[in-house]
Amino acid sequence: MLRFDIITIFPDMFAPILNESILKRAQEKKKVAIHIHDLRDYADDKKHRKVDDRPFGGGPGMLMMPQPLFDAIKAIKGRRKVHVIYTSPAGKPFSQNHAKRLTRLKNLIIICGHYEGIDERVREHLVDEEISVGDYVLTGGELPAMLITDAVTRLIPGVLGKKESLVSESFEGNLLEGPQYTRPANFRGKKVPPVLLSGNHKTIEIWRKSQALTKTKKVRPDLLEKKNKGASNDGNES
Repeated sequence: MLRFDIITIFPDMFAPILNESILKRAQEKKKVAIHIHDLRDYADDKKHRKVDDRPFGGGPGMLMMPQPLFDAIKAIKGRRKVHVIYTSPAGKPFSQNHAKRLTRLKNLIIICGHYEGIDERVREHLVDEEISVGDYVLTGGELPAMLITDAVTRLIPGVLGKKESLVSESFEGNLLEGPQYTRPANFRGKKVPPVLLSGNHKTIEIWRKSQALTKTKKVRPDLLEKKNKGASNDGNES
């Protein structure tokens, strides 16, 4: 079972996400355990529960102080081997392959950043990797932590109902998912492509791959570059 420990100053943000849909079922199935920790509980300043301060040398905004984070991670970690993630715009871009790698771990601690960031000593001595969920700035790291938790959890064997629902999703094999249709076959004159009604599964699979390739080429040509590069590297290795 994969355990997530998420450190945040806004713990109430997580309940609506963790108690619904796939994340809820994954916890019920004991595939994951998700624990939310209020960073303010670890502040030395018990009266004001302060976790931020002004940066040395001046500058705008506030920084998350080292003491609460050092103490929180020490208490949460215990004797376990953990992998500490810090959500940051300066981190490596998060991807489907990245999510797959994280499923191989047993204990993840995610620090939700805030303000102008964290004291560098936390980054140097506690953080194993920084992850960015996109080239934009958010109010805090809670939403990225949710995204990471969701993306990793659904890749754990047994979480989704069918293997097919995972294999055919977007970004598997660096291709976007092609168009999908459901009943009725003719909706107000707009018809489902005949190939999907043919019953020929091999032909349908070929059509779907072609559509996925076409869509990826149009919307995300960068993914095709990754796919081709990966194929080239595989050939060199052999």
